[in-house]
Amino acid sequence: MCQSIRSFIGLSLVFTFLVLFSPQQAVAASAAQLDRDVNAALDDLYAGSAAAQTLAKDAKAILVFPDVVKAGLIVGGQYGEGALLKAGKNAGYFNTVAASYGLQAGAQKFGYALFFMSDKALAFLESSKGWEIGVGPSVVVVDEGIAKSLTTTTAKDEIYAFFFNQKGLMAGLGLQGSKITRINPDK
Repeated sequence: MCQSIRSFIGLSLVFTFLVLFSPQQAVAASAAQLDRDVNAALDDLYAGSAAAQTLAKDAKAILVFPDVVKAGLIVGGQYGEGALLKAGKNAGYFNTVAASYGLQAGAQKFGYALFFMSDKALAFLESSKGWEIGVGPSVVVVDEGIAKSLTTTTAKDEIYAFFFNQKGLMAGLGLQGSKITRINPDK
């Protein structure tokens, strides 16, 4: 293996380690900055998705991660911070962390929002000490095809995920294996 590939793999491993194991306070944005970013991201999502606007009317809560960074070469990681909104008001801060291994190369930045449509799904998030997506309530990723036919009448799943503001080059977006944990950012 050539030296530059080994160096890139090494840097990817270091990035993944730092994202997954660094203290929360060292990387956490301030609460005020998170609030601004979450509100701006939600406005952007609503401007581009009528389905998100429709679901928001009946959602019990919306968990918004405005800036998630994902990078990797064979080994990868992602990290982002956000807030849970109930009736438009902040109900807590969370981070999302994931590590992966496999055929992957690149880096990207994106946001995502989870629309909790049932009290049961929301209670699961609030009572867990860290929720790994794929364990617990089912999550449906809303793409353009689903969004065209999604209404409050057809929305029967517990959680809907919307991705937005994707920038960078990395194949695929997914949530499976992401762990969501409550955080306490600085004021």
